[in-house]
Amino acid sequence: MRLVGPSGEQVGIVPLAKALELAQEYDLDLVEVAANARPPVCKLMDYGKFKYESAMKAREARKNQAHTVIKEMKLRPKIDPHDYDTKKGHVVRFLKQGDKVKITIMFRGREQSRPELGYRLLQRLAEDVQDLGFIESNPKQDGRNMIMVLGPHKKKTEAMAEAREAQAARKAERQGQPAHADESAVDEPADEAAEA
Repeated sequence: MRLVGPSGEQVGIVPLAKALELAQEYDLDLVEVAANARPPVCKLMDYGKFKYESAMKAREARKNQAHTVIKEMKLRPKIDPHDYDTKKGHVVRFLKQGDKVKITIMFRGREQSRPELGYRLLQRLAEDVQDLGFIESNPKQDGRNMIMVLGPHKKKTEAMAEAREAQAARKAERQGQPAHADESAVDEPADEAAEA
């Protein structure tokens, strides 16, 4: 077998008995790295440490990985202006977080004969949030519903990084201030009452 030393140096082609002897001498494990190679490649390493480091790398990679989520927001064609503002606020929040948003307009009864109302509402919403997102899928009628998908301008990983930075800034700001900043304001009225 071809043997690789503990610090990555090439030892050369050695018999199995010699490789095991070297492993005991260095107090390391003999690990087969490439079984299909001719001759097979083995390396002297601390296998427990290797497994731990590879698990930590995989964990770090998962932490930085972003899952694209499609959030859904349902509206009605005759939505109240205040309700519209509330729903728009949710859409803005989802887009800032880097998520896609599927907007569904639900038609009931006679509303189904007026799909242009839903189309205008979707266009208005798209215009209101155009600085955060774009129309990924144009409005289309699907039975009783009209559906449009908005995609964020920034990627989920960028949004996650910004959120982490903002959270760290808030934490640092809180640690810089005294824990009970309002204590002095609470104590003053008690002193004035004692004087009177």
